[in-house]
Amino acid sequence: MFTGIIEDVGRVKNIEKKGAFGRITVETGLPLKDVKIGDSIAVNGACLTATRVEGGYFSADISGETLSVTTLGGLKPGDKVNLELALTLSKPLGGHMVTGHVDGVGVIRKKKAEGENLVIEVAAPREVLAQVVKKGSITIEGISLTVADLLTEGFTVAIIPHTLEKTNLLAMGEGEKVNLETDLIGKYVQKFMAKGESRLTEDFLSEHGFFRKR
Repeated sequence: MFTGIIEDVGRVKNIEKKGAFGRITVETGLPLKDVKIGDSIAVNGACLTATRVEGGYFSADISGETLSVTTLGGLKPGDKVNLELALTLSKPLGGHMVTGHVDGVGVIRKKKAEGENLVIEVAAPREVLAQVVKKGSITIEGISLTVADLLTEGFTVAIIPHTLEKTNLLAMGEGEKVNLETDLIGKYVQKFMAKGESRLTEDFLSEHGFFRKR
C-alpha cells in the first residue's frame, strides 16, 4: 500500500526482458538501508518487489501481467521514474490510499500553463473513467492527484509547482503514456452499484451507521 506522495525521482539504470518477464534496475537517492529484499517499491505507480538492493540502486522483477497493463515495458536506460516506498504505520498519509495496481494506461493529450500551475489533460480508457469523479482522487505515474474536470474521453488535473519539481511529470510530453490507478473507494462503489443495490435511502444509510435518524 502507498500514498501517492513521491519520495524520489530515480533513473533507470538497466531494463531487460526475458520472454514474458522483465527486470529493472533503478538508481535512487532513497534510504535503501531500510529496504530489504522482498519489500514493495512503487515505480511510476506500479508495485514491484525488490529482488536486489545494493549501494544506491535496487532491482525488481516485472511480471508479464505488469508489462502488459503498465508503461514499464517501454522504459529505457536513463528514463526518470517516480518512486515511493511502501506505507508504514509511522508514515503520514499525505495523499490517498494507493495499491500500486495499475488500472489502465492513459495518454497525455494536452499540457497548459495556468499561472504557476500546469493543467494536464489525460485521455483514459472507458473502464477507468467509469471509476473517476470530479474532485476525486486519481493516481498518475504513482502521483496522488485531484481530478479537476471530467471530459468525454478523459479528465484534467492541475499540478502545483512543488509536484512538478518532485516528480517526472514536467519532463513528460504530449502523446506520452502514463499509468493510471483510480481511487480504491470508487472500485467498491462501482461493484456495489453493479449488484443492483444502488437505492441509497435514509433508512439504508442510518442502518449502516452513516448517520443517526432523529
